[in-house]
Amino acid sequence: MFSRNHRSRVTVARGSALEMEFKRGRFRLSLFSDPPEDTELQRKLDHEIRMREGACKLLAACSQREQALEATKSLLVCNSRILSYMGELQRRKEAQVLGKTGRRPSDSGPPAERSPCRGRICISDLRIPLMWKDTEYFKNKGDLHRWAVFLLLQLGEHIQDTEMILVDRTLTDISFQNNVLFTEAGPDFELRLELYGACVEEEGALAGAPKRLATKLSSSLGRSSGRRVRASLESAGGSGSSPILLPTPAVGGPRYHLLAHTTLTLVAVQDGFRTHDLTLASHEENPAWLPLYGSVCCRLVAQPLCMTQPTANGTLRVQQAGELQDWARVHGVLKGTSLFCYRQPEDADTGEEPLFTIAINKETRVRAGELDQAAGRPFTLSISNRYGEDEVTHTLQTESRGALHSWMEALWQLFFDMSQWKQCCDEIMKIETPAPRKPPQVLAKQGSLYHEMVTGDDQGWAGLRPKL
Repeated sequence: MFSRNHRSRVTVARGSALEMEFKRGRFRLSLFSDPPEDTELQRKLDHEIRMREGACKLLAACSQREQALEATKSLLVCNSRILSYMGELQRRKEAQVLGKTGRRPSDSGPPAERSPCRGRICISDLRIPLMWKDTEYFKNKGDLHRWAVFLLLQLGEHIQDTEMILVDRTLTDISFQNNVLFTEAGPDFELRLELYGACVEEEGALAGAPKRLATKLSSSLGRSSGRRVRASLESAGGSGSSPILLPTPAVGGPRYHLLAHTTLTLVAVQDGFRTHDLTLASHEENPAWLPLYGSVCCRLVAQPLCMTQPTANGTLRVQQAGELQDWARVHGVLKGTSLFCYRQPEDADTGEEPLFTIAINKETRVRAGELDQAAGRPFTLSISNRYGEDEVTHTLQTESRGALHSWMEALWQLFFDMSQWKQCCDEIMKIETPAPRKPPQVLAKQGSLYHEMVTGDDQGWAGLRPKL
């Protein structure tokens, strides 16, 4: 059941955690009713609240194990996003209040003059190695347990998840095929990875539990007493009622547990496959315990906007190194670690090769000429690069004082972005666009040879999606 605040667009589930936070006074409805720049975030919050309500209804109607696992996963992701959006709205509201009332005395100090550009973060090729016991993996002994696992990834208020997969002792590692992309990140980003898992009980093991219990009781209580107990257990099981001595299972879906987590920062960015430590959050006594090796392997790359989008362009006159009198009139485009000099502006849009390129890197020196125009003295700046023992200098002439200021500002901003994004500005790292998420299918049983054998009746149901 929903209760809608008539003064705002917030939809609050009655009895939900969000409504309880309102009642406790931790959040005010006015916090969510301010429309200006928080409209998009507010819309996302409303959407997740509706999704959470739908996930609860779906979980209550689930009749198959795979459906219940997916519904419980969706519910956990929705709850995480709701809390994240609520926290971000609270932070923005506090920033608005501080902006209206002025800075606090403790916040004295000059504000930062520059802020680094934003960028895209992509993590892919996620693998988490497992560490099974010799008797389980090599000798294939013991009960064949299965776990349903997935990854929850959070960067700022943005939360994404991977597909859910089944894991058993026949696998040496957990492999996620998703490419997870975050389009809004700064160089100070913190990407948190959380591995969740739920132990999946097999239907056959559950169905055979009363008979195994009856066999143990008949052998331990004696022939006559054991026979009577065994008969009562089998009759109760055959009549469809709950067997004796076994508690009635509680109604509810599977329960996911946090198995491990880690946080990745700019230091972990590299255009290659790397291994990072995991912090284990579960122990062997936990029902959802999984023998993790304690590390995660992945490819984490970043693309600052200064490397993929032009930061300045305009008409320039360039005097190349070693030429004292010849000036070339070009159309300059500052993008990434290069100043591309084209014959005309249309060449930059059509993909034509530039006439020449001037390198801009962390070691480049830029010096501005006279800022005040005098007779016969143009507005110039020089760009110097050292190649071994030689220093190559290009002199650039702008059309006006304002153009000179604009080019100098763009260059200093680029140097600042390079100092913040560090190795991400050495060269452009390739990011593959993630494929659209496919709807969840029936989880295939994997593991032993027994589970790979399909009977004639099972083949007729292969590939069919579960129906509620």
